[in-house]
Amino acid sequence: MLRGYLLEECLAWLLRGSGYRLLLSAADDPVELEAQGQELRVRGRGTSHQVDVLGELAFTPAFSLPVRLFLEAKYYSTRCRLEVVRNAHGVVDDVNENFATRPGVHRPQRRFHYAYSLFSASGFTKEAQEYALAHQISLIDLSAPSFIWLREPIERAAGRLYRRQIRYGIGKFPVSWLRVSLQDLLGTVPAHELPEAETSAAQFAAAAELVLADLVANLQTHQDTHLLLGFPAAPFILALSTEDKEAFRAFAVQRPSHAVRIRRRGGTSGEWFASPVDAPDAYQLAFTMPKQVEDWITSSEEQRLARTRQIKSEMLSAITIYDAGDDSDEHLVYRLRYEPGALRRD
Repeated sequence: MLRGYLLEECLAWLLRGSGYRLLLSAADDPVELEAQGQELRVRGRGTSHQVDVLGELAFTPAFSLPVRLFLEAKYYSTRCRLEVVRNAHGVVDDVNENFATRPGVHRPQRRFHYAYSLFSASGFTKEAQEYALAHQISLIDLSAPSFIWLREPIERAAGRLYRRQIRYGIGKFPVSWLRVSLQDLLGTVPAHELPEAETSAAQFAAAAELVLADLVANLQTHQDTHLLLGFPAAPFILALSTEDKEAFRAFAVQRPSHAVRIRRRGGTSGEWFASPVDAPDAYQLAFTMPKQVEDWITSSEEQRLARTRQIKSEMLSAITIYDAGDDSDEHLVYRLRYEPGALRRD
């Protein structure tokens, strides 16, 4: 559980650069959001739902409502199972139905399209992926080698926090305090908006703060590493990782729409890489595809290359990326176009 909490807060910090503004309190939207103690909740048709990370996309897609994204992270020792995805579907379905016209009320009401993304450090079961694909719940698998820089520091920090909990005799881990402290260190919540949170053991707090500070310092050594959300022509999103965000931005700002080469490496669970056709060394984006896609590609060795090309042409023909840049008021959109004719060997 500690690993999941840490992963969620780290992802919130990383994904601010994907064009999402974090919604931090009920004051951000008193109609849709409410506070219960230290919890932020989103009102649904049947009930309200707790949310740990909620973002609002700075761009409104054509012919659509403004988009808000639930972010949930799981760091299990085994693959994330069906019940987690089923719960996500229930939440997003309920909040998207929370609208009714009221007799005598003429004031226009704002509406949003809520989406749900589940990040897992250990992947997802086949049943979970099939259910998510049917109900358009985005699953992001962080188990690939390109995300080891994120998983390993979180794994170490969770172990150190747990050992300090035992050492100082803390019966119930102060999760709210943990989140608030990490948000403060990461700068994801302005200081004046931090909710009050206390822990009863001052020695534990001091020791735990050192662990969190080490985690943040480790993440900040990867400032050149960037995590972007990619929106392909498919019913899922991609978590794109690059080792040099400034190199990617420098190229993409000059050429917001450009052709890319896409390659797949690996056996039954491949990793995918995109780079510009005209300048292959300018940048490289790494990502993984849903297991259903990988299973279909690898189920026939004779058809593997043909199926890989088919996935590229049909599902990865265009990938849209939203980027907040280094300025919170700066919002950029990039479009990566896969052109089959640009690559002779896949």
